[in-house]
Amino acid sequence: MKTYISTYRVIYGDTDRMGVAYHANYLRWFEIGRAEMFRSLGMTYKSIEEQGYFLPVAEVNCKFISSAQYDDIILIEASIDGAVRGGIKFNYRITRESDGTELVRGFTRHAFMDRNGKVVRPPGFIVELLREHQMIP
Repeated sequence: MKTYISTYRVIYGDTDRMGVAYHANYLRWFEIGRAEMFRSLGMTYKSIEEQGYFLPVAEVNCKFISSAQYDDIILIEASIDGAVRGGIKFNYRITRESDGTELVRGFTRHAFMDRNGKVVRPPGFIVELLREHQMIP
């Protein structure tokens, strides 16, 4: 399946006094990865919500391998696990651009919910978009 890569520069506010990125920021960077992936396909989270669907996070996994540092440019790789049918699972890999060091690997699993908060199957317009762009089989 295809992978989308976005870049982000680690700002001072992302770090502790030693210039090391705070661990919770990796979850924000996962969000950047999936939001920018959708944007690259011509759809935004906002447009999905305007059509009455929401994607709350149901599960998170984050394996820390090395630390991002202040002013690093990181590459956020996001892809979709096409084997998941009842919701959507995004896989992530974050590396440092300068030397290719893998920093983090993980995933987020999301449910699809309608405006009433009911869990629903993935809407057809999203499934079609992901197939069209070869993100899922």
